[in-house]
Amino acid sequence: MFPERFSNLPAYAFPRLRSLLDHHEPGGDVVHMTIGEPKHTFPDWVSGIIAENAAGFNKYPPNDGTPELQGAVADWLKRRFGADVDASSQVMALNGTREGLYNAAMALCPETKNGAQPIVLTPNPFYQVYMIAAISVGAEPVFVNATSASDHLPDFTALPEDVLKRTSIAYMCSPANPQGTVASEQFWRELIALAEQYDFQIFADECYSEIYRDTPPVSALKVAQDMGTDPERVVVFHSLSKRSNLPGLRSGFVTGGAESIKRIKQLRAYSGAPLPLPLQKVAEKAWADDTHVDENRALYQEKYRIADEIFANVQGYQGPDAGFFLWLPVENGEEAALKLWKETGVRVLPGEYLSKDTDQGNPGREYIRVAMVAPKDEMQRGLIQIRDCLFA
Repeated sequence: MFPERFSNLPAYAFPRLRSLLDHHEPGGDVVHMTIGEPKHTFPDWVSGIIAENAAGFNKYPPNDGTPELQGAVADWLKRRFGADVDASSQVMALNGTREGLYNAAMALCPETKNGAQPIVLTPNPFYQVYMIAAISVGAEPVFVNATSASDHLPDFTALPEDVLKRTSIAYMCSPANPQGTVASEQFWRELIALAEQYDFQIFADECYSEIYRDTPPVSALKVAQDMGTDPERVVVFHSLSKRSNLPGLRSGFVTGGAESIKRIKQLRAYSGAPLPLPLQKVAEKAWADDTHVDENRALYQEKYRIADEIFANVQGYQGPDAGFFLWLPVENGEEAALKLWKETGVRVLPGEYLSKDTDQGNPGREYIRVAMVAPKDEMQRGLIQIRDCLFA
């Protein structure tokens, strides 16, 4: 009586972590470094805007986002990346990027590709919604390993032609979760050219783009425009969760070609839940303001420096270029996470919980993911405990 398509899914990462750790006592004061939930202070004007616009809770919000919010997004894309989009036809507000990353596949993935079951490509490790979206539309998810040998980026160009001919969608996260690597302009150019050659769409998950060390990451949207690519080729997703420390606002957006956005809007009109008007007002202000983003980035840049100092003598350590995770090499991620918990109380996530087994192995098995979202002193204490416990 239940659908078979979801029957073989592995347990989600965090229930798996609880099963691994929770029947053991922590070895010290608990330090949570598992989930990427920003803990920096969000802008102080957020509460005031919600209060000023509270009457908006008495109205059904527009499905696509208010014209003012769509305009603020389009202005930000131009200001930040130099990309040009039409606010009304190429921007749609989202309840965070996860909703959009899932529903875009529902709206845009065809039933067949070249007479066969379509394929959805995803980096491995990956954000779990990519896989679920593929399964939900009856596509075959194909996991493309991102390892140290490929600079922790998936090499889509190395895939066999029979896979590429069936590919309908390729998910790509840059800056990458969990590794913190950034796709270069050349990477995007090669992937976009591949998508043009084999006629598939790229879903670019760029929600970590505003947290970086030195160089602002490029956007697939701008690269595609510079190449003169079909506007429908690239669909891009952004969020205020990391950029503005507003994970609970559940506010993001999707942009792409007008036909793709039209189809996503149509599906969402039936099945989505638009952002309440007072929260759309907050989002409008957040996309228009860069000062709080600069301040937030400076905090993470200080955390990068702290992490680099603590792990300077750890073989294989590679500090992230962007994002707020460390991807630390260990012999076995599960064993390392359990040892840390039992001996120190520090809680981290085994890398294999974010990746799938492939013929080439599981690229996350020999890593742990460490979230650097806690206040600086707490984060520093946790990183020192990790070093002393696992790498001494």
